Amino acid sequence: MAEDVVDLCAALLRFDTTNYGRGEAAGEREAAEFVAGHLETVGVPATLLEPAPRRANVLARVPGADPDLPALLVQAHLDVVPADPGEWSVPPFGGVERDGYLWGRGAVDMKDMVAMVLSVLGAWSREGRRPRRDVVLAFVADEEDQGACGAHWLVEHHPDFFAGCATAISESGGFSHHVGPHRVYPIGTAERGTSHLRLTATGRAGHGSRRNDDNAVLKLIAALGRVAALEHPVRLTPSVRAFIEQVAATLGVPVDWDDVDATVARFGAAAKLVENTVRNSTTPTVLQAGYKVNVVPGVATAEVDVRTLPGTVEELLAAVDAALGPDVRREFLNHQPPVQAPVDSPAFAAMAAALRAEDPEAVVVPYCMGGGTDAKAFSKLGIDCYGFAPLSLPEGFDYRAMPHGVDERVPVEGLHFGARVLDRFMSS
Repeated sequence: MAEDVVDLCAALLRFDTTNYGRGEAAGEREAAEFVAGHLETVGVPATLLEPAPRRANVLARVPGADPDLPALLVQAHLDVVPADPGEWSVPPFGGVERDGYLWGRGAVDMKDMVAMVLSVLGAWSREGRRPRRDVVLAFVADEEDQGACGAHWLVEHHPDFFAGCATAISESGGFSHHVGPHRVYPIGTAERGTSHLRLTATGRAGHGSRRNDDNAVLKLIAALGRVAALEHPVRLTPSVRAFIEQVAATLGVPVDWDDVDATVARFGAAAKLVENTVRNSTTPTVLQAGYKVNVVPGVATAEVDVRTLPGTVEELLAAVDAALGPDVRREFLNHQPPVQAPVDSPAFAAMAAALRAEDPEAVVVPYCMGGGTDAKAFSKLGIDCYGFAPLSLPEGFDYRAMPHGVDERVPVEGLHFGARVLDRFMSS
């Protein structure tokens, strides 16, 4: 059985758990069986649940020394996005270790976290240790699509398994980010909501050579132009405000709350962590209309990626509706509201302490994630969800280009660092 975090991660990367979206996937079963087998070996009984063939989830609970304390949920997904081998310099499912990195699809999104958690449980088993509070484990399917076979299904059909969980940790936070001479570690305390929209315009079908004042394509294009041109106002959530205040103090940058964009622009490399989360966004991504160049279609559709900050959903949708006008209707393809957790909680303080124990110069800050995670599912149960999958990254390593990117990889030393940090946090 693999015990070292690097060996565990390499083994997980060799399972092709590609999620193609729209319900099509290679399946997580073999990876889930590997995880469950490791848990059983270290004395943690595991349950496999499959809401659909090969779409496997693993649930487990590690009893803590004080069962009266609220439990900690550690959740991670087993599926990955597609990878074209022709674009990669190594086989994307080879789990290759080279040049101080472990390469493969899922290396940072997020089989690294799975491996770090499994290595911590292995250390506890070998050393006869147990955590202070119950630790609930959920290694899930389908995060890279809608979660219908993963977190959202579990929350709907098996909520009792998560009873007593007050705090959860998962992906997209706790990694080092070099900002000048400083190492900033952002912990995810919020994430924008995801409201994927389908827009539909209808008109009069006809011959392309004839005048047509009821052209669905023209209606849709005009509406899309107005949606794309929306100027979304700055809306500072607690997480974003705290990030700006703390990073500005670290860098010695004055904060101008009347011109947040100018303030963020002076953050250097840290600007990318916040620039997309000071306001909402509406981004057209898909267009579909027509089947022949000389035929005016009767229907034209588009899809728009809409991201919303906590407390702004109704405001944003009202602005979209006003921009669409009467000729275009909208419907939700996916509507998951934003989530946020306290930036001043004991859990956040414990995460910061665990990071500083391994890196005394760590500057730990809260931040709002621009995208989405399975936190949107588990937060429905009243659980405060944080992005905390710690890694120590070398200067110049573009971590944000790794998830879903070509030649995804994670530094070997970063994995060892993350496992130590998680051990400290999960133990205490």
